[in-house]
Parts: sequence; C-alpha cells; structure tokens
Amino acid sequence: MLTHRNLRTLWLLLLLHACGSAMKFNLFRKPWPRDGDVRLSGSQSFSEGRVEVYHEGKWGTVCDDDWDLAEAQVVCRQLHFPGAKSVVLGKDYGEVSGPIWLDDLNCKGTENQLSACNFINWGTTDCSHKEDVGVICETDNAIETMVDSAHSLDHSIGLSDDLGQIFDSGKGCDFLISVQSATGNRRDDGTAETVGTSICAHKLILSRFPLFNASEGTAGITVSISQTCQPHFTSFIRYIYTRKMDVTFSSVQCLHWMASQFGIEQLMEDTGRLFSKILPEDTLFHTQVSLYEYAIETGDLVLQENCLQYLAWNYQNLTRSPAWTNLTVELLRALLARSDLVVPNEYFLLQTVQSWITAKGSSTSSKTQVGLLSLIRFPMIPAEKLYELESNTSLYSAHENMYRENMLKAFQFNVLLFNNLPSNPKFNKEDDDYQPRIYTAEPWSIAIASSTTTPSDPVRTHYPTFNSRNRYNYGYDRQYSFYPTVRPNGPTLTQSFSTPVHNSLIFKNNKIRWEANVFMHQRECSNQGLKCDSLPLARLATQGHTSQQSKVLFRNRLLLMCQGKYICHVQDFKVNLAHITANGTHVVAYPCPGDQYTYHFVVRPQYI
Repeated sequence: MLTHRNLRTLWLLLLLHACGSAMKFNLFRKPWPRDGDVRLSGSQSFSEGRVEVYHEGKWGTVCDDDWDLAEAQVVCRQLHFPGAKSVVLGKDYGEVSGPIWLDDLNCKGTENQLSACNFINWGTTDCSHKEDVGVICETDNAIETMVDSAHSLDHSIGLSDDLGQIFDSGKGCDFLISVQSATGNRRDDGTAETVGTSICAHKLILSRFPLFNASEGTAGITVSISQTCQPHFTSFIRYIYTRKMDVTFSSVQCLHWMASQFGIEQLMEDTGRLFSKILPEDTLFHTQVSLYEYAIETGDLVLQENCLQYLAWNYQNLTRSPAWTNLTVELLRALLARSDLVVPNEYFLLQTVQSWITAKGSSTSSKTQVGLLSLIRFPMIPAEKLYELESNTSLYSAHENMYRENMLKAFQFNVLLFNNLPSNPKFNKEDDDYQPRIYTAEPWSIAIASSTTTPSDPVRTHYPTFNSRNRYNYGYDRQYSFYPTVRPNGPTLTQSFSTPVHNSLIFKNNKIRWEANVFMHQRECSNQGLKCDSLPLARLATQGHTSQQSKVLFRNRLLLMCQGKYICHVQDFKVNLAHITANGTHVVAYPCPGDQYTYHFVVRPQYI
C-alpha cells in the first residue's frame, strides 16, 4: 500500500518528468539541457565562447564550415541575447574531446534554434576540434562585464531510473492501454480473432503526447497493432517514461511506426537513423525505395533524406535495378532536383530519364514528362552530345519546344562567357541549370584503390553509359586527353590527370593539371610538408595556374566507394584536403565492412 509520503514522492517525480521543459535545477538561469539546446564555453565572457549543442545526452561542438552571421544570430537568439556581433574562427577556447555534432550548417537566420537549420546528419562531419566555431553575442551595456558563474545540476539519469521503476511497479497507474492484434483467423461466429495485452500507465506522463488522448475524462484507450509489433509495445511505453531503450534491427521498424503514430518525435528520428545502416544491403533497391515511401507516410524527414541521399549517390546502380521502372514520379523528381546526384555526366542522366518515361508509356502525362525533362541541367550536357539530341531520342518530337528552348540555353552557355550572356533572369549563374552535379566520367574524375600495388600500365576508370536502346555500354569520351598515371612513392597512392578549366566549350583547350594523393602514413604527409591530424588523408591539388582559372571556383568532391559496390560517403575538400577519419573513427554516411574503399576524386568547376 502506498503511504502518504510515498504518494507525495510519486507525484513529485511525475511532475518533474511531465513539466521537464519548465522545471529547472539551476543557478543564475542556467537551464537544464534538452536535446537541441546550445551553450557558449571556454570564455570568461558569458556572451562569447565555443558553440556547443546538446544531443543524445552529450554536449558536442559545431564545425565552422560556411559559418556567417546568419548562423551566429540563431545561436545568440536561442540564448536570449539581443543579437550576434561576430563569428569567431580558429580561436582556442580550451581543450575539448566530445563529439562534433553539426557540420555544413545552412541557416536562414530566422530559425528558433540551431538544430532547425539545414544539415546532413547529427555527428556526420569531416572536421577536427581545431575547426570548432565560436561566436560573440550582443549584450545590454549594464551587464557587459558580468561573468557567467552558473552551475548545472543534472540528475536526469537518476530520474529516468526512478520513473522506470514506477512504470514497472504499476503503482498509482490510472490509464489502461489495451493492445489488440489480429491473428488472421476467425472465430466460430465469424468475427476476427484477436490476441492482446493490457498496460497500466500514468495519465500525467502520457498527457504530454496528445495522440494518447490521456485527458481527465478518459480512463484508457485501445490500440490496434500488428501481431509482430505487439511484443515491443511495452518497451515503447516504458521509453516514454525513461527515454532509454535497447533497439534491435528486428524491433526498429515496429518502434519507429509506434513513435510516428503517437508523435514521439525523438524516438522516430533516432530509430529512423538506424535504417541507414541497412540501406547498402539491398542491391535490388527495393528496400531503399520502400523505406523512402514509408518515410513519406510517417512524415520522418530524417529518414526521407537518408534514403534520398543513398539513392542519389548510387543513382547509376539504381537505374540498372529491378526497382528503377517502378519509381514514382515524386521520387524521381526529388532525385533530379539534387546537386549531389552521382552520374557519369548530365547526358547519361537525360538518357535514363528518357528511358524511364518511355518504359512508363501513357501512364505519365505529357505535362509530367516535360516537368521531369526540365529538371535536366542542359547547359551541363557536353557540347558534342547536344547535337545528337534531335536524332537520338524518340521524345524529341513530342516535346520539341522544351528541347529547343533548353538546347539554345545550353549552346549559349557553351560558347559565351557569363558576362557576355544576355541580361536575362534565366541566365543567372546561381540557377541550378548552371550548377554541376557530381560527374564521374572522364575527364572529371579519377579513382585510386586502397592498395599499394602499382600497375604497369596507366590506369583508366571505366564508367557505363546509357544508350537509347536501354543497354549499358562501356567506353570513353575521347574529346579530352586523359592520362592518369600511378607513381610509386613508398605506400603513397598518387595519380595525375588533366581537365579543362571549365566544362563549357570555350574552355575545351584551356587545361589544368591535377595531382590526387591518398596518404596512409604520417611520414608521407611530412614528405609533402603536411601535418595530418588523421589518416588516411586525401589531397587533390592543381599543378600550375591558367589565366582563366581566376573566373572559376572548384568545388571538388571525394567519393568513397565501398568494396567496388556502392558509394558509402561523399565529402568536399577543404584547402585541397579531405579527412577520411575524425577522432580516430571512419566518418561514413553508410556502413562499409572492413573500411575497404576506392577513392574517387571528382573535379567540379563553377563560374564565379
């Protein structure tokens, strides 16, 4: 029997959990950390410091890539300062060893918190702690010299355990959840046979999530779930109390579905991220496509992005798979809108879209076909291929106006510098049409396998091309000279190759030479005058300079192909360098057994 004292303790614990956003153990207004909270560390001034963000129970830092006042404004406003004074790069705010939670942030400046800005994934980064960003926030003059001396008291682990014990005991519960699952059989009277269980919970805990309908006037609810998921429902309810759970691949989809049905966003995001670990396992692409459609149904934006990113990086394999012709218009449109689409060239992409449209036949309207074809970046198509469009595609006559308009735009781009193009909004160099994707066909890419074996002959990387008869041929575009070589330099993996300064036709004969390296040992870095914070380290550097290079910016990419089968990671180069590891751990978006990579170096020129 519960004594008066025990009841008082129980309700105190429940109130602390249910009102966690308002209850604080603090001194000098230091809040209890919640997922997505930010703080400034490492400075005597309370309005300046290294930006740290709280996630999955840990404080971690933020990489300074692409930071400006927009990102700083979000941080300072989230900390209740009037605004931001400046971004601090390269300042030593003291030693830090925790995770780097955020990288490649893109804020508009109007977001309510930093984690609402666009970024790839929690913990996905190629930065080191030397690149942790800092900010200086504006303050009222009256408190400009105050020093923040707050001390946080965090007993969340103990509270979580106490609430778990309350749930396990069932004491004081006042809300009955009846869980029913259909067996697929029918009783003698013709009604559907069901099996079920009951869970007694606390209305005050569940009331935080309106979809449970745990209001004062209700005593319980009935939940219908699949028989497969029923064994995991008790663990799901217990998670609401404790925020702790062991998740397996056999339970992850059930837990994700339950979280989506009852609005438990944190659990939905966490379990959704686990799906990315299984994406490479299905070479037929049915899993990836099904998961994307499932993510749309459940509204899980993190899972949507993970699936889209994998499909974009492995688009070439997708077009060969049984799932290709079954893609929905919406999924194909989402892929064509991405700049991180990895394809041999834009002409290949056009051919695959034309093939998809042809395979669909009359099931796609003329308007839909034009909408998809218009997402092709015609100015990025190699000039010599533009001349073949009218004779090489059966869709040309059906959509002649669309093809003619885009081909004219592409021809003008190929023969004129941007400052000579007509002053028309459609020639805005910021438009997607003028932005390259990740093109792996020569001369723009070269591959280095993670082996020290030096072949006797120059290495050429073969990339498949797609023809109008829906077959793949392997060959070379011989428009450009391309002579990669492999030089022995101890274990260093090195190749040299040449590209035009830009992919428009006027730069055809204006070449630039590149050297690609993969450093596996510190001595190799030392021989090149480099300090390698982590290994392996990739470098892609120019050899020499051309007069037109000042008009072009290179946004090069490094692709990691796992065991020659699928691309598991794509990252950019910073000052010609790309770190494969961070904090001693390989940083990849998708698992790669044995870390067996082929390194693809991709040159991506853009007008500036």
